[in-house]
Amino acid sequence: MKPFDLGHWNQIEIENLQRETRDIIEPGEKIAFISAAFLVTPYLADTLIGSADITEIFVLRLDGMDCFTFLDYVEALRRSNNFAGFQEALRHIRYRYGRVTFLDRNHFFSAWGNALFAPLRDVTSQVGGRGVLWVEKQLNQKTDGTLYLPGYPARRQVIAFIPPEVIDESVLARLQNGDYVGIYSPYPGLDVSHTGIVVKNGEKTFLRHASSRFWRKKVIDEELLPYLGRKKGLIVYRPSAMN
Repeated sequence: MKPFDLGHWNQIEIENLQRETRDIIEPGEKIAFISAAFLVTPYLADTLIGSADITEIFVLRLDGMDCFTFLDYVEALRRSNNFAGFQEALRHIRYRYGRVTFLDRNHFFSAWGNALFAPLRDVTSQVGGRGVLWVEKQLNQKTDGTLYLPGYPARRQVIAFIPPEVIDESVLARLQNGDYVGIYSPYPGLDVSHTGIVVKNGEKTFLRHASSRFWRKKVIDEELLPYLGRKKGLIVYRPSAMN
């Protein structure tokens, strides 16, 4: 496994992208702009290196990404102005306190969105309104008490989510360009099954995400409501301005 691969990018091109976003004031607009640069990037799972038995290694790969590392890279670019800053921001986004260890990695979307000092706000209840539900979970712990990630402790997390039966056009209208969203998972021990970015285009709302579906296998835009159907709920984190 490779810890570093910029794919078709180089450091100058990354800094050019960062430079292009400097005058974009609205955080969500900046995220939409940056994430568009990664459309059609190949889907690639299991790029991160580390487990309870394998020493964690800091990974930066733009040659391929999954739904979660896609968010890592976009958010790190939003928070930085040069390539060195991109790497540093990525380290602090992916790991608590920037400590590159398996135990400090933000394995779960709700931990990522609620990380200490993260310029993100949980706006799930604001977007979902009266239809929002709250649930307490022991993240990483299955019904039988075993762990999804061996060696990583279960952690209590209270999660707000918008259930699928209330997601309609009015809910979509309250989403904003650049919102980070998780597809809520009803399974014990899991918060989401997938992640992506909200993109607004005229009257339509899209999910920009690294799709693992075998006939796609790349970063794409997909209309959100048809994607959700009547089976998938939402968790929403909204970017706020950097200090």
